[in-house]
Amino acid sequence: MPLSEVISFLERHEMIVVEEFKKSVIVSGEDPYKERIHLNGQAMYQLVVGFFRSEVSLEEVKQLAYKVAMERIQADVNIGDFVHNVCSGRNLILKYLLKSELPSSVLLSAILKMDECFDHFLVHAVSRYTELKNGYLAEKQLFIERSHKDRLTLLGQMASSFVHEFRNPLTSIIGFAKLLKRENPSLPYVDIIENELSQLNYRISQFLLVSKKDVLSKRQEHFALDGLIEEILAFLYPTIVDVNVQIDTDVDPTLHLTGYREEIKQVLVNIISNAIEALHNRQEQKKIRIVAFQTDQGKLRIAIVNNGKPIPDDVLPVIFEPFFSTKELGTGIGLFVCKEIVEAHGGRLWCQSSEQETTFFLEFEMKASQDRAG
Repeated sequence: MPLSEVISFLERHEMIVVEEFKKSVIVSGEDPYKERIHLNGQAMYQLVVGFFRSEVSLEEVKQLAYKVAMERIQADVNIGDFVHNVCSGRNLILKYLLKSELPSSVLLSAILKMDECFDHFLVHAVSRYTELKNGYLAEKQLFIERSHKDRLTLLGQMASSFVHEFRNPLTSIIGFAKLLKRENPSLPYVDIIENELSQLNYRISQFLLVSKKDVLSKRQEHFALDGLIEEILAFLYPTIVDVNVQIDTDVDPTLHLTGYREEIKQVLVNIISNAIEALHNRQEQKKIRIVAFQTDQGKLRIAIVNNGKPIPDDVLPVIFEPFFSTKELGTGIGLFVCKEIVEAHGGRLWCQSSEQETTFFLEFEMKASQDRAG
């Protein structure tokens, strides 16, 4: 048999090669299997000899690879050290074979067969290691995400309960502020107090809507859009004056919506407020246009346009995602809530932005969300 001399040579030199391998391997001091590394090397050596004899199949080589891969995962050490040790073992066998003075034709055949065995072992060991490592990391990531989600849920429940309880005294304060204004119309600063309380109440309504602990409007209404926009601009008037924004409106007075009026109001307040804020640091003339009309498809479309800085292309796709905000103190729930409300009314909300202007579009069926559940 052509490889009989090679087999005989390897059998005679097994312990010499294994001892030299034991001295050359890289071993981590924290490796719980460090005493097994040279034993695995010896097992591989014996598999190579068995493979030369045709007594060992590639399947058996794979099984050893799987066993060693599991040990490497449990050891939690650098897989590069393992690959180095395997290559070191192969090189040692090669070194001794080259010293054997066997015919070159026999050596070539032996080296090719040895490489086949080692390559098969390495491929399956590293593949199995990668598979196990990915599974372990995925499981660890899932655990982290679940723990994080649980903590967020608990925090959200606590915050929702706190804010919900905060709403009750705030309602009383708003009521007394209105009463104070009615009884003392000339009293200074009451308008400012009332406006600030309304803003605070609006922010609380946003939060409670996200937490599902509040319904802003208990019943659907059929209301005129132009009247709602006038009411919103009056509500935002102090901010409009402060930022010195010119707001032009072109709203078809015949347009009506059917839905939850206070929720639609919240959406428009949020988007118009964002448009005003986008113009805060602009030096040139600050302009906002609010246009509402019926499309050729019979839908009601509202466009809120500002000439502030454009929204970057990489930010635009995620502005409606929850908790995403480019503001230093932003909560990231405003536009998310807006999108939720609009879609709950059977509508669409989207944004386009260029160097010249940024436009938020709202589109509804002419009888928006009549079929929406309460």
